[in-house]
Amino acid sequence: MLAIKQTLYRTGDDKRLLGALRTAAENGKQVVALIELKARFDEQRNISWARQLERAGAHVVYGVSGLKVHGKVALVVRREGGRLRSYVHIGTGNYNAKTARLYTDLSLLSAREDLGDDVARLFNHLTGYSEAEYRSLLVAPDTARSGLVACLERMAESVKAGQHAWARIKINQLTDPAMIEALYAASSAGVKIDLMIRGVCCLRPGVPGLSENIRVHSLLGRYLEHARIYSFGHGDGRAPDQVQVYIGSADWMSRNLDRRVEVLAPVQDARHQQGLLDLVATEWADTRGSWELGPDGVYRKLQGDLSAQSSFMEARSRS
Repeated sequence: MLAIKQTLYRTGDDKRLLGALRTAAENGKQVVALIELKARFDEQRNISWARQLERAGAHVVYGVSGLKVHGKVALVVRREGGRLRSYVHIGTGNYNAKTARLYTDLSLLSAREDLGDDVARLFNHLTGYSEAEYRSLLVAPDTARSGLVACLERMAESVKAGQHAWARIKINQLTDPAMIEALYAASSAGVKIDLMIRGVCCLRPGVPGLSENIRVHSLLGRYLEHARIYSFGHGDGRAPDQVQVYIGSADWMSRNLDRRVEVLAPVQDARHQQGLLDLVATEWADTRGSWELGPDGVYRKLQGDLSAQSSFMEARSRS
């Protein structure tokens, strides 16, 4: 390994990750740690981590002026067979051992060159070396909002062209006015939209002439639903360019899209795309812990005993 670069937001008190980064720095590897000092409840712990890493020789960056770094990203550069190869990890949850046992999250580990190049550009930008343009990633506050709106607009154009189109979004919060307006516009154009929103939702689904094509569920369970999935499809969904799926760290809130560094990564492998779509479908079918938001703004408990989280745990125990 030649280099490792990582964002650290909510670090927790498990010292294994700190130990690995410190050992790498002490062994002469290039270690860059972007530590967010404004992580609520973890400020003091993050300061302590930063000091230890600096003493070991790591390059520590204390966030970005005016922005909170909320994206969960790691980059490892290795020399393999005489050439450099990059491995990237992009997640929806923090590098925190405690919350990893309590939250449901998703991670993408990839050696794709386009993602590696984008993440390298991201770290160069965050450490002040250069501006960045991205080929594959959607990064707030630069391109995440416009990229997500463009996805919804493409679905609306597909409906106008006579095709079936849909969007299935799983996030924690939906409060941003512009994103709500984009969802209303897509619904009015005929796009079928399912929203899995665990917490606050400022959109009214099922309103005639405005949001009749939008449904909203909130899922609660043994584990805190924390993953974010943004998926869009049109036509029969069989061609590679007919389905787009992203995972990332951003809820659809103004603070996330405008005042934080958030990273959304495309999932391009068809098998992995289908796995995420199946996950959302299973959670949508949940009746034990799900609530449906009505056009009157009132949540109503769904009736039944189908638990998505129990289904996932049972499937995992059999594998």
